[in-house]
Amino acid sequence: MILKKGSKGEEVKKLQAKLGLTADGVFGPGTEAKLKEWQMKNGLSADGIAGPATLSKLGVTTSSPAPQIVKEDVVIPKGGPIDLSKLKGHIPDAVITQIPTVMEKFQINTPLRLAHFLAQCGHESGGFRAVQENLNYSADGLKRIFPKYFPGNLAESYARNPEKIASKVYGGRMGNGDESTKEGFKFRGRGYIQLTGKANYTAFAKSIGEDTVANPDLVATKYPLASAAWFFSKNGLNSIADRGADSATVTAVTKRVNGGTIGLADRIKHFNEYYKLLS
Repeated sequence: MILKKGSKGEEVKKLQAKLGLTADGVFGPGTEAKLKEWQMKNGLSADGIAGPATLSKLGVTTSSPAPQIVKEDVVIPKGGPIDLSKLKGHIPDAVITQIPTVMEKFQINTPLRLAHFLAQCGHESGGFRAVQENLNYSADGLKRIFPKYFPGNLAESYARNPEKIASKVYGGRMGNGDESTKEGFKFRGRGYIQLTGKANYTAFAKSIGEDTVANPDLVATKYPLASAAWFFSKNGLNSIADRGADSATVTAVTKRVNGGTIGLADRIKHFNEYYKLLS
C-alpha cells in the first residue's frame, strides 16, 4: 500500500496517529509536511509518500499486501551506495554487520563520514576490542590522570578499585548522583566511543527504544557501535566530517571526540585506510 496526498481512510488515520497528528483520515498538506519532516529525520527520501519502507519503519500495519518498494520510498544514503565488503579483513566482521543500521539511523551515510567515524571508533577501542572503560588505576596513575580528584595521599585508598574510582571521578556530574550513589561506576564509559554518564545513557535509551539506564551493560554488549554513532551524531561530528578527507578534518573530529589530540597519528592512519577502501 502507498499513502499520499489525497488518500483517505483508516490507513491514513493510522499513519497520522504515528506522526502525532489529529487522525481525521484525510491525507492533506499538513500530513504530507509532517511525513516529509519525519522521513528526513529517519534517513528516508523525503517525498511525503508513505510507501512500504516508510510504513514499516513507522510501525503502521496495513490490511493490503505490500507491493514491491517503489523508488521514491527507498533509503537513499547521501553519496550513493557504499560497499561495506571492502572493509572485511580491516575491521572485525561483527562490527561490519552493525554498520548498516547506524548508517541509516544516525546519518553516517557517506564514505567520508563513515571513514571518519570508524577511524575514531577503532582508535578509542583499541582496534574494536575494548567495549568498556578500564579504571584499574594505580595510585600514581590516579595522581597523574585525575590530579583534581586525588590530592595528597587520597589516591592510595582508591588505587586498583575501579568502582570507587569511577564513583568519585564521575560522581555529581553528567547526570550522576554523588559518589555515595555509585552511579559514576554504573554509568562508566562503554561502547567503542565510551558513552559516559547517566544523562547520556538516558538520552541514548530514548534514541534506541531500549532501557540502557536499567541495564547499562547493553551499551557494551549489544550497542557498542550504535552508542558511538549516537555520540557522533549528537555532537555534530557528521558536519565536521563533511569538511574533507584531510588531516585538519581528522584533527577537528578528534578534538570533539577526545577533548584533545591523543593518538592523532593513528586516527589519521586509519581514516586514510578506510576512506581509500570506501570511496
